[in-house]
Amino acid sequence: MSTTVRDGRQLVESAARTLLDPQGRDLAGAVQWWELEGLPERWPVAVIGQGPPLLLLHGFDSSFLEFRRLAPLLAPHHRLIIPDLYGFGFSPRPVDGSFSPDGVLAHLDALLEALLHQGIDEPLGVIGASMGGSVAVELARRHAGRVGRLLLLSPAGLTGRPMPLPPGLDALGVWFLGRPGVRRGLCRSAFADPGSAVGPAELEIASLHLASPGWGEALGRFARSGGFAGCGEPLPEQPLQVLWGREDRILRPPQKRAAQALLGDRLQELDACGHLPHVDQPQAVAACWLESNPG
Repeated sequence: MSTTVRDGRQLVESAARTLLDPQGRDLAGAVQWWELEGLPERWPVAVIGQGPPLLLLHGFDSSFLEFRRLAPLLAPHHRLIIPDLYGFGFSPRPVDGSFSPDGVLAHLDALLEALLHQGIDEPLGVIGASMGGSVAVELARRHAGRVGRLLLLSPAGLTGRPMPLPPGLDALGVWFLGRPGVRRGLCRSAFADPGSAVGPAELEIASLHLASPGWGEALGRFARSGGFAGCGEPLPEQPLQVLWGREDRILRPPQKRAAQALLGDRLQELDACGHLPHVDQPQAVAACWLESNPG
């Protein structure tokens, strides 16, 4: 077995050739590496489709590959822009980087500026999954004129308060999340029916980004920052819908109840769906978006 260390770009290029999941291979093959103002190196952004721009934001300790099943359903209607969030996925992890909510949002500020330079100045639709839901809400408030409608998928961090992990516990958490058995268990817990939904292809995608240089250090520093929490108040003024899997076993019932109290009738539950509606029920997610946003 090779012990060669590969950077994020090499990992993505290899994924485009070798991933077990054909939709994952296609999405990895659509990654571009953008220069972003104020940030060193180049940053991964999957870009596919034609039509009005739609930004897709993945969740905690994940990557753009989360959207492998949703992207083909939306690409005929939208130009999809799917970045790896700062400090996550296959993105570079500068030694002096700000691995925190501020760093994530500053990276997206630069990405929106890059879109302007490409002539994309119309309002963006935004779909955010899990932690990406809170990121989407923060981005919508930050760029009210650039962000149009929002769809949040099992959003994490809309309520509560930041809980920074102290030094030592953050390292323990990173070690724990890096264990193959733990990754397998988390992957299975994210689906409504793991027995039929989770196989080698899903497990491969759930763990591939852990090989990116600096994964553990960046994740630990993000945990020390406290992460995204309490992001839902006040809710942004843009139209907002929420889909939540009825069989979500990742977010605890108190988190869901608090989100329901905040969101009211904006929240719709999906049957036979776990924490990842865009993976468990991509057709339902696409239909929800397109019914109100025909492209």
